[in-house]
Amino acid sequence: MDWITNARLAAAVSNAGGLGVMGPNAGARTVTSNVEETGERLRRQIREAKALTTKPFGVNLVAMKAPDDFPEDAFSDQCYKVVLEEGVPVVVFVGNAPERYVGGLKDAGIKVLHRALPVDVGTAVQAEALGVDALVAVGYEGGGHTSASCESTSVLVPAIVDAVKIPVVAGGGICDGRGVAAALALGADGAYLGTRFIATVECPAHPSVKQTIVEAGDAATVTLAGTLGVHRALDGPVISRCRQMESDRRSLREITETYHARYRKGMLEGDLEAGVVVCGSCCSLVRSVQDAGMVVRELAEQTDRVLATLR
Repeated sequence: MDWITNARLAAAVSNAGGLGVMGPNAGARTVTSNVEETGERLRRQIREAKALTTKPFGVNLVAMKAPDDFPEDAFSDQCYKVVLEEGVPVVVFVGNAPERYVGGLKDAGIKVLHRALPVDVGTAVQAEALGVDALVAVGYEGGGHTSASCESTSVLVPAIVDAVKIPVVAGGGICDGRGVAAALALGADGAYLGTRFIATVECPAHPSVKQTIVEAGDAATVTLAGTLGVHRALDGPVISRCRQMESDRRSLREITETYHARYRKGMLEGDLEAGVVVCGSCCSLVRSVQDAGMVVRELAEQTDRVLATLR
């Protein structure tokens, strides 16, 4: 959901009974190289979310370590500082360096969900030992970066559930109540959705992106290799070029920089030729653009109906 979260979307999800989460670029439309400006942009969004909901909401923090040299550490550190100062109730930490922030977040009384990149049983056990409150396990079906092992959600989730004692939240290929019920059957305590919330009224993604997702078929997304593992996005000219680069054995760094630099142009500006649209394989199950709160309520109702049928 890079570039397409904001306070309005997070608050709408939380008000309906979900947990809305904002990324570090929440509400932003332009790129900045100013670390302080990045933090203040996030601070404004956090305060707007507080004005729109009394329910818990979350913020994404990102940190990576070798072998991927993460150049945005200074920006992440500033966002971490703002999160502490503003008393955000929940952080969804993304990356492979949870030790960078988890201790400080826990000392501040903030709940921490960890979405590891890459994700596997080993990283889950390590994160549990660090004291995270819950694990987010996103399988190969998910949008954006998932595990380098290409493990499906249906295998990854129960494997992690069996390996840890803390709650596990399942992601990857979930966009309706059937998927949520399946996640619960796999042993998860909740579901982690991104793609379904792109096609909502409150999401700042470009209207053409939302419509493309609604019209997507079952072969709309493709995967390619990146420095953070497998990357899934809608097929298009830029992604086709990246896949050719992969066939030509170009470096993972070069491939990643090619698609990552075009997120904003695709997701926010709606340029489907020169940009990249990140989403999961479940985009083919999204039928309409709706209010985010209605999506949450329908998810709950569908899940209840599925569970009742199974019983």
